[in-house]
Amino acid sequence: MKSTYRKEVESALQKLNRNREEILTENDIQKLPIPVQKYLHFVGVVGKPKVKSVMVKATGQIKSNPDDSQYMNFASEQYNIFDKPFRAFYIKARKMGIPAIGLHLYKDITARMIIKIAGLFKVADARGPEMDKGETVTVFNDMCFMAPACLIDPNIEWELIDQLTVKACFTNGSVKINAVLTFDEEGKLVDFVSHDRYETADGKIYRNYPWRTPVKEYGYFNGYHLPAKAEAIWVKPEGDFCYGIFNLNQIQYNVTV
Repeated sequence: MKSTYRKEVESALQKLNRNREEILTENDIQKLPIPVQKYLHFVGVVGKPKVKSVMVKATGQIKSNPDDSQYMNFASEQYNIFDKPFRAFYIKARKMGIPAIGLHLYKDITARMIIKIAGLFKVADARGPEMDKGETVTVFNDMCFMAPACLIDPNIEWELIDQLTVKACFTNGSVKINAVLTFDEEGKLVDFVSHDRYETADGKIYRNYPWRTPVKEYGYFNGYHLPAKAEAIWVKPEGDFCYGIFNLNQIQYNVTV
């Protein structure tokens, strides 16, 4: 799986359009809702290069079931490309001493998630329309939090709800998803909610719940103010299930092979 991840990333980066560097200007953001403009100023992307790709490394805790008594520690690495949305996410965790690895791959508007235990036994192989739509939500979430310079993308339609809340509709080919973004008075993006993502443990049964990624703190990374700690939550009828706690360790923009 690690080899597959590396090959997919290399192939995607080789195809990346490497036109001359462009700077994100005030003119680029002037048609965005005011809360989004304020956010882009807060994170510090205005006056810096536009983003075509990103590499992110994170650590944290994750669990697959609300009844699990403990979280598993994990380390992850991912690459995103934004002109033709691509996302490769590789994660390593350990449960009761047994290693687990996962690969999320999103390319050509098609998504797949594979999870193996002990590097041998496949416990999930998720694909299909629910995965395609759900991972499109994840791609847009990455744009919002990890690569906010990409929020000028013409495939995003914005609707101002109030001075701290906007609705976004992101389209990739035939797939369209919606999300509501909430900001604070300082300009930070503090929550993201979408009803277009699906929970699955095995790739066979999918359940549609609201999905949230509230930010707990921001940090300073390579000249940008970005979320340093966030949660991933399924909003279920019986109560919220926080299945992941993510800590940003490293981020690099406009990466190449």
